[in-house]
Amino acid sequence: MSRAGVRNTAFATAGVVVVMAGLGFAAVPLYDLFCRVTGFGGTTSASSQASDSVLDKTVKVRFDASTDRDMPWQFKPVQRTMDLKIGETGLAFYEAYNPTDRPVAGTATYNVTPYAAGGYFTKIDCFCFTMQVLQPGERVQMPVTFYVDPEIVEDREGKFLHEITLSYTFYETDVPEDRQARLAPDAGGAPDPAQTQSSVN
Repeated sequence: MSRAGVRNTAFATAGVVVVMAGLGFAAVPLYDLFCRVTGFGGTTSASSQASDSVLDKTVKVRFDASTDRDMPWQFKPVQRTMDLKIGETGLAFYEAYNPTDRPVAGTATYNVTPYAAGGYFTKIDCFCFTMQVLQPGERVQMPVTFYVDPEIVEDREGKFLHEITLSYTFYETDVPEDRQARLAPDAGGAPDPAQTQSSVN
């Protein structure tokens, strides 16, 4: 092969590597977007308002909670199950407790099962939308407001569902520097007033 051919082959190979690397970085956000749009893998939907219709059909919602093995919090649903009509707005609470002597930040991942319900389980507001920070010994109850979209009764699989499980898993994340500054005690040893406030947004 000529020198020019070798050079062209090298450029082509480098181009493929760059493109593949770019696709690798884009894969996670694109997959996340795909899941949110389609409900694939039990990913839930989000809305800024309640459903405009309520059907005379009831579904049981079960609430599940877990933590990553490195997350020191205690985390559980306050209510294990809830019966509500499809399209009706539900309000549930999860409780988190930080038993450590340090501030701990957490981010929740979530999904619903069966997966066919993912695109129809719609959250209006949820603690999982933002990172949470619990101070040493702090215990909080965190709300999630949701409804099951009435369009589920038109879905080939969804129309047969009578139970849906909403699951959360909390992972420890780094406490942001600005939160660390507010949580730190002052020079006299007294706690910052912010420590007495709930960290739930």
